[in-house]
This record gives sequence, C-alpha cells and structure tokens, in this order.
Amino acid sequence: MASGDDDDPIIEEVFTSDLVFFLTQYPVRPSTMTYDDVDHLVAKIKPKQQRVELEMAINTMSPNYCRSKGEQIALNVDGTAYDETNTYSVKMMDKQTFSSIQATTNTSRYAAAVFRKGELHITPLTGILQMRPSFSYLDKADNKTREREAANEGGDSSQDEAEDEAKAITVRFARPESEQARQRRIQSYEFLQKKQAEEPWVHLHYHGVKDSRSEHERQYLFCQSVDASENTELVKTPKEYLAMLMPPLAEEKVVKPVGPSNVLSMAQLRTLPLGEQVKTLMKNVKVMPFANLMGLLASGTDSTSVLRSIQQVALLVQGNWVVKSDVLYPKNTCSAHSGVPAEVLCRGRDFVMWRFTLERSVMRKEIASIIKLPPEDVKEFLEHVAAPRINRGWEFLLPTDVDFIKKHPDVAHRQHMLWLGIQSKLEKVFNLSKEDFMPKNTPQPEPIHVSGEQRLQVAQDRAKENQLSLQKDLDARRAGSSVQRPIATSEDEPMDTSSSLSSIPNGSVNGYPNATSPGFDYTNGGGPANIPSPELQDFVIKTFGKHFVLTLNELKRLLNLHVASMPVGQPVFHSISDHMLQDAVLLCHCKQIMVPVSIGGGHHGYHTSHRRLLYDMFTKNYRLRRNMIQAKLAEELGDVPKSDVDRLLNECCKSHAGMWYLKGTIQS
Repeated sequence: MASGDDDDPIIEEVFTSDLVFFLTQYPVRPSTMTYDDVDHLVAKIKPKQQRVELEMAINTMSPNYCRSKGEQIALNVDGTAYDETNTYSVKMMDKQTFSSIQATTNTSRYAAAVFRKGELHITPLTGILQMRPSFSYLDKADNKTREREAANEGGDSSQDEAEDEAKAITVRFARPESEQARQRRIQSYEFLQKKQAEEPWVHLHYHGVKDSRSEHERQYLFCQSVDASENTELVKTPKEYLAMLMPPLAEEKVVKPVGPSNVLSMAQLRTLPLGEQVKTLMKNVKVMPFANLMGLLASGTDSTSVLRSIQQVALLVQGNWVVKSDVLYPKNTCSAHSGVPAEVLCRGRDFVMWRFTLERSVMRKEIASIIKLPPEDVKEFLEHVAAPRINRGWEFLLPTDVDFIKKHPDVAHRQHMLWLGIQSKLEKVFNLSKEDFMPKNTPQPEPIHVSGEQRLQVAQDRAKENQLSLQKDLDARRAGSSVQRPIATSEDEPMDTSSSLSSIPNGSVNGYPNATSPGFDYTNGGGPANIPSPELQDFVIKTFGKHFVLTLNELKRLLNLHVASMPVGQPVFHSISDHMLQDAVLLCHCKQIMVPVSIGGGHHGYHTSHRRLLYDMFTKNYRLRRNMIQAKLAEELGDVPKSDVDRLLNECCKSHAGMWYLKGTIQS
C-alpha cells in the first residue's frame, strides 16, 4: 500500500500470483468421499470453453457393483462385435465420465489463499467448475439401436432391387441471408453446439494429491518474488483499496416481462391513481355494474371517490356504467376498420348507447340506417355493450341494476339530465323525429297460467249462460239452414262474467285474454257465442275414449282429419280456435296438468280408477319408474295384474331410458 500513513504499520504482507487456476467441485458426492484414491483414466480440457472431462475407473469387484447390470449397459452401448472404438473394452461398464459446467461466469471476486509464515499468498481463480456424471453413453446406445434397425430394414428391402434409374435433379440457389436471419442462426442452439464442437480437446496428465509433481505445482501458489516494490497491484491509497475490497453494490435493473400493450396486471393497475385505475378498467371492460367495479379495486377504496371518478369516464345506461365514446376514440384518431374520424365515431356510438337507455334491444339495420357508418364500426359499437339474440336484434349485455339506481338516486338523476343534453345534440345531428324518442318494444306482461279446474269452471258457467243460443244454433244447423248471427247493439245487455272470473287475475286464463279483457278479438273464436258445440264435445269424448292421452297439437290434427272425412252436406265445425278446443276438452270431464297433456276420465275409459291414480302421480313428477307405478297401484287398489299394468302404461305412457313419460311429453 502507499506509504503516507506512518501510524498504520505493516503487520503482514500480501502477495498475489498470476497462475491459471481452476477450482473443481463435486456437488453430487459428500466431501468425506473424495476421488483421491480412484484411478483417473483420462483427463482433457477445452481451455476457451473452460470445459473439463475426467474418466474414472469403477471398482467392478466391489460388493455394491451389479455385474449383470454393468454387462447389459456395455452390450447396449457397444453391441456384440468388438471394435477399438468401443466405450467399454472389457464388455462391462468399468468406468464413468465426469463433465464440467461453470458454476459462475464471473470469478473476479474469488481467489484461493495460502497463509505461510505471516504471509498471505492469493491466487485469483480462473474458473469454478462443477463436475457431474455424464450420461452420453446412453445417447450412444440409442444411436446404436436406431442404426441397427435402419440396417435391418434397408437390407431386407434392397436385396432384390435393381439399379435406380437416372433422375433429374433440380438445382436451387440459396437466397442471400439477411442480417436478422444471421443473428437468429448465430443465437440458435445448433449453432452454439457446432461452435463448441469445433474447439479441440487438449489431453492432460492427471497427478494425484500426494504425487511429487502435484507438490511442485502447489509451490506456484506462493509468490516467487518477495520485493514489495515490484508488486504494483497494491500501490493504492486506503480508500481505493477499501473500494476494491468492498465495491459499491450496483442496483440491478429488473427486466419486466414484455407483454401486449393492452394488458395490465392487477399489481401494476393498483400502483396507478384511482382515476387512472377506473379509466383503465372501463376501457378494457366497456360495460360494468358498479358493484363489480368496486370488487376489482383495492379493498377499502372509498365508494364516493370511485363514483366521482367513474362519472368522468363513463355514462349510466340501465343502471350499469358504459365507457364514454371519447375515451375509446380520442381526438385526432380514426377507426381501425374504415378510417372514419373519431368525432364521427363518437356521435354514432353515443346514439347506440342512447337507444339502450330507452329499450333493452335494438335492430342493427335500423341503427345503421340512421348513423350511416360502415357495418364494421356499427358492429363494434354493438359488441361493446350488447349481444345478438335470435329474432330480437341486439340485447343489452347486463340486466338493469335497479339496486344502484335506488341507492344513488342523485347520480341517476344527474346522468338522466346528461342524457337529455346528449339527446338534444343527436336530434340536431341525425334529424330525429319524435317517434325515434319512444321505445320501440313496450314490455308485455307475462301470461298467467291457471289450472285446468279453473278453466273447467269458467267453461261450465259460459255453457249454462248460453244454453238457449246454443240450442237455437244446433236446430238451425240440423235443419241445414244457414243462420247469420246478429250483431250486438248497444241496447243488448252484456253478459256478466265477473263472478265466474273473479278468481282469475288480470283477466287472463292460461295466457289467453278473457271476454272482458281489453283488446279481445270476438271474431277470432273468443266471443261469448263461441262455446263448444255438442258435435265438438261428442268428437272429443269419442277421441279420448280411444286414445286416453293426447297433446293439444295431436288433438287438433285428429280434428282436421275428422272434418276432412265428413260426407258432403253434413254440417261442419266453423272457426274452432285453440281456446274453444281446450274448453271442449275440459267440459268432457278430462283433466289438464302442468304439461300440455289431457287424460281421458269419467265413464268412457277402461279402468278409470287406474288412470286417475296414474294422473295423480304425474301431477307430482313428469316421469316415473315402473316399480313406483306398480307399488302405488298395489297400495291404493290392491293386487293389480301385470297385464293391466302393461295395458295402462302402453295406453297412456311411453318408455324412454328406463323411465315412463305421459304420451306427448317427450320428443319422439
């Protein structure tokens, strides 16, 4: 060290050496089990690659050595023939190879030190090598096997073949290699393997630890010159020497994985400000309920702050938040599909969003005819917030979030006023009329289904009240005369059916409006005079006497066949609606269950009690097993013959996959 600090006396001297020195490690073997006493057969090195290989003998006489396994390995590797290139010359695996890998590429901070007589001699390490067993002989065995199989196949097929005829050869010239292709080729694994194989092996002589040559080589670990003036490496100031011993740690640059530009992890997202988090989420999701947005943000985030942020980047549509158009299409940009400017795209998308504030579904053709943008852009607008539905156009993706509207009425009112402003702008841009501001699809109330007993009661009341008119119509038809029904005048007293229909809500019976419902069509088989005629009832009784179980569609088909087979001159049924046919079925003591199937009852069937019991079972479950039906019949009616059960099931049911269903309730 530099002289200048007399108070710091030299206690011990340090010397360095320029010897090429490798440190070898054996990580697969404990330190107590060294290879000092093992015969080293071959040693070789590739200096540039710092790659070392050692071949060591295996003690085949050891009790731990499996002789049969060693012979099998040698046979697989070398085969049965003797050759000088054989890996194992004694037909037995009697040696193993150790190959090195670099433990570290930077050895500038590692050295081997020897302390002697108060002197510390340091030798920098050229490399640190880890010696591990090499299994290249297994690759050689695989190659031998493949060569043997190829030789066998080639020998069998080429014995009787004649000489190959001359064939034309197409000459192709390789294209000039580009710089990028050259870089890829240089960095490829095959190229690196080829470059490594080009460096020749340098064969070495191995000397044991106690060998005299080893003792001589160990002397090079000590510095041969003791003159401190010749050692220029340690002519440093104390600060410089301290910096060499403990260099400052350089901050390692963490290379972030390169991902798509539109992908952001949740960890990266939560490092952004709240406003940017909301904006990023809405740009990616397009439409989202407020509850889902809160779930994506960090726990403990203030909902008021989120509401303030989301109103800057999104609009409220049916209680859900939809990203604003100017966020998706910033200024001075254009469509990726058609090149339309962002201002035009924003107006078109605002119109689509505004239409969804009025109704659940919109038609794509109608939207395109108004905003007059390319089909690709219109489809992109709709895909952001809606999904296609059969015969309904494009339906809004999410259900209406009523809870958010009730919980935040002030936000909903503010958004409503904002939509009114957007509506006025759209009216001027697209020349909209008042009809465009009305919802196109008014929601219809769902039909209310009632039981067959209620319909039967209604039909019986109608029949009693219209007995006189029915008799007159029947007499007129039998006489062959045609009587035209008089048109009701304002003086005629309307039929009062309020008492009979008081138990049926909304004036609807099984989804059909009754006579007092508004908009009821008397000309379509629904008027008070259109009560099932005796001929129709007689047809229903005879039909169910034969079939017992029928669907409404099957009954209509049989009715059409019956009408077509009637002789000329016989009065036919006039304008029989589905409603009238159902009333006729119920008036003939038939029953209707949840599925649209009627089961004949009364005195016209065979084993009526059996069928009624079967009907009761099917009112609780739409399919049954045979053993359940037999057990129920035996419990209620005593011992029932198997033939009766078979007849009952064949008449009223159909079997499918081990279960019995009422006829008409499963697909044929």
